[in-house]
Amino acid sequence: MFKKITILSLLALFLLGSGFGCQIANKKTKLAMKPITLVYWRVFDDSSAFQQIITDYEALHPNITIQYHKLRYSEYENKLLNALAEDRGPDIFSIQNTWVKKYQTKLAPMPATITMAYPVVSGGLKKSVSYQLRTRNSLSITDLKNNFVGVVAHDVILKDNKIYGLPLSLDTLVMFYNKDLFNNAGISQAPRYWNNEFLQDVKKLTIQDPKKGLIQSGVALGGSTNVNRFSDILSVLMLQNGATMLSPSGQIQFNRPLPGQNNNAYNPGIEALRFYTDFANPAKESYSWNSKLPKSLQMFINGNLAIMFAYSYDLPIIKAQAPKLNFAIAPLPQIEGNPPTNVNFANYWVEVVSKRSAHKNAAWNFIQFITKATEAKKYLQQTNHPTALRSLINWQKQQNNETSVFANEVLTAKSWYVGQDESAMEDAMKDMIDQVSKNPAESLQKIINTAAARIQQTIN
Repeated sequence: MFKKITILSLLALFLLGSGFGCQIANKKTKLAMKPITLVYWRVFDDSSAFQQIITDYEALHPNITIQYHKLRYSEYENKLLNALAEDRGPDIFSIQNTWVKKYQTKLAPMPATITMAYPVVSGGLKKSVSYQLRTRNSLSITDLKNNFVGVVAHDVILKDNKIYGLPLSLDTLVMFYNKDLFNNAGISQAPRYWNNEFLQDVKKLTIQDPKKGLIQSGVALGGSTNVNRFSDILSVLMLQNGATMLSPSGQIQFNRPLPGQNNNAYNPGIEALRFYTDFANPAKESYSWNSKLPKSLQMFINGNLAIMFAYSYDLPIIKAQAPKLNFAIAPLPQIEGNPPTNVNFANYWVEVVSKRSAHKNAAWNFIQFITKATEAKKYLQQTNHPTALRSLINWQKQQNNETSVFANEVLTAKSWYVGQDESAMEDAMKDMIDQVSKNPAESLQKIINTAAARIQQTIN
């Protein structure tokens, strides 16, 4: 009798448990299939750049709608911060690689695993679609380092050892040069190094008039606000010369001499500053720039500037405004050495998830989907941006167009955290450059120390 009751009790529990388990599974699947709209904010790219990617994703997840919005760069950050503060911000948005640390408290890091509902087609002639919950591992730190170029891990993995964003592309500084001006000066190719040959080329390409002053500039270097991306150029010169911009503990170090040396030791930051500002010093042979000239991008478009350093996003601007300009691009010059060590400069955007999003897992699932090689390639083909993925570098190199120059630089690209206020960093760099130009006899160590202290404040 006792055995019979026990067996019946166990059977009842099993049936009850099985039924209860089915209900839970169904509820979870139904909950995962609930319609979701993910709001996505970006700058620069039109929705057409994402049309195919979004179509692919929504086919895989029919319950999810991606609502894409393109904002103007000039108003983007203000609108973004206001929207996040008022809890009406986007689920997914883009930020510059140098903004990740300052936005950390507003971001949701990538979860270790993500559970999503996927459609499953079954049946023979008469097909039926059901949905399954699948839990998959997110990108690990090892995966990130293996899949993306090195600077990405440096920028998106923060001190808590979590991933806070992923890029669709990665831009680098390159040399834009006017081929007609080079031909007229008898220069057959763009210089590869910042050596005497570069200085001689600049001298040949610079034309001065006794009354009008500089009427043709060899290179846009030495100035501040009228030099395109002046702070990036000076930063990469310091990095190439061996300076440490920022220590792991967050201390500005580009003003310091190399470690282990005496008081007269070589200071790579000062020497890079000296090299840069010499191009705006009328007493120097390399003089080719001053504060009275137009902005470098406009001067290049006008055909009066031989060399300019810029990013891939400037290409369509130049082509649109000067369709007949005979120009080309070449790699950023390096410091000639033995063995050669290339250092380039990265400037890019990363896709991140808002901490306030009600759909963080779905948002991160979408970001991981669009940054895979198969989908990212569709985006790159639409935009002609350089890749951030290692697996697509050789593909872009084989395109035999402007993008191949950038693809050759992404593996050696670096960046540095400029603090909570990028404009404050640029102001400090600007004042440092202007101070050297106005007072060339003043101590460079004093000038660079002042700039370093100002930037340290915004980092702290």
